[in-house]
Amino acid sequence: MSDFSGKLLLWYDRYHRILPWRVAPADLLNGKKNDPYRVWLSEVMLQQTTVEAVKPFFEKFVTTWPTVFSLAKAELDDVLKAWAGLGYYSRARNLKRCAEQIVADYNGIFPNSLESLKRLPGIGDYTAAAILSIAYNEPVAVVDGNVERVIARIFSIDEPLPRAKMTIRARTQELTPEKRCGDFAQSMMDLGGSICTPRTPKCMICPVESLCEGKRSGNPEAYPVKPPKPQRPQRHGVAFVALNKDDEIYLEKRHSSGLLGGMTQIPNHFSERNHYSVNDAPFQADWILKGKAQHVFTHFSLVLDVYLAKNVEKTAAGNGWWCSVNELANEALPTVMKKAISVAIPESFKIKGTNSGKLKRKN
Repeated sequence: MSDFSGKLLLWYDRYHRILPWRVAPADLLNGKKNDPYRVWLSEVMLQQTTVEAVKPFFEKFVTTWPTVFSLAKAELDDVLKAWAGLGYYSRARNLKRCAEQIVADYNGIFPNSLESLKRLPGIGDYTAAAILSIAYNEPVAVVDGNVERVIARIFSIDEPLPRAKMTIRARTQELTPEKRCGDFAQSMMDLGGSICTPRTPKCMICPVESLCEGKRSGNPEAYPVKPPKPQRPQRHGVAFVALNKDDEIYLEKRHSSGLLGGMTQIPNHFSERNHYSVNDAPFQADWILKGKAQHVFTHFSLVLDVYLAKNVEKTAAGNGWWCSVNELANEALPTVMKKAISVAIPESFKIKGTNSGKLKRKN
């Protein structure tokens, strides 16, 4: 495998993806450097989310908050609003906390040790390794889902995940070169994202096809070996869309911790209890059942019965606020809430697949 990194980097120099957070190989040779802030921000956004989905969010973020100092000073509500639609909202809260800590403890400079990075909010093994490798050019193994797939196929690792993770990391470390390790890490991501895909990998144009044991086995798709997926439990609940005579919708803020913590919501209830009804409405009104909204979270799927009430008196509501339907896009509404509102008011949001909402994995 001595020529693995050489073959891969030659391919990367020619075919690397153009991404808003990435410095191209030629620019690195001319002295431009990767900004740890942009590397960190992109990697946090890319967790459990596709590259194409992240691009506009990333560009909006760096336009609004171009440095870690500006993000540290931002209001959490503004960060959550800018994050709305990316999902996994604890990432946004940790992003803000992490920026504050980097400014307070490190004068705005990202630390360059694995241990220090992992002590920061929301930074685990993968994100810390990515920052070190891409921003600081440290030869550490950077292993995400794409890299796991590439390494499992290259070495035909038949140990199932997640037990195989330690073996995969060790193999990745063996292949990581001392020089251009940031480019190597990104070339591995690009290889997994564009050629060594989960299904129907493009082996004929793979730059390291001649070194791949999985290809020689005749069935590269058999790797990595995954255990059977447990059945995702389904929860049921209710959501309530209240409109006043001024065409304003009643909104609330969720509790700061837990699922969707700190985000904006319409009144709703859901849990393992699974027997909510119109009797759980937040206040008395002429509630009409409009339909169901479905959404898939990481650990459970959710079906909400959506009720609508019109011409509600403002004084009837609780401690939330009223927002014009035309201004909903400016609120920190998670996708599940947008789906529920769309069931009651179809013209409010243009959401593809209103009745199902799986978040895509990074690729």
